[in-house]
Amino acid sequence: MILQAVAGAALGKAGAALGAGIAAVAAAIGIGKIGQAALEAGARQPEKADHYRLTAIIVGALVEGACLFAILVCLIGK
Repeated sequence: MILQAVAGAALGKAGAALGAGIAAVAAAIGIGKIGQAALEAGARQPEKADHYRLTAIIVGALVEGACLFAILVCLIGK
């Protein structure tokens, strides 16, 4: 009985760590794609580059906030 409880707790912690890692990797990929799209758009229309940069910063902050929320949910919900 005690062994099952210990194994369940360890599995829960491993699942939380895996979920947090997946959330961090997904956010890194998302922010990379945002930066890539902003640079490509700025290269196509240099006169609008400042607008694209500002939009990329705002969307990047939103993605980062969603990532932090996902990590907190994974670590608290174990």
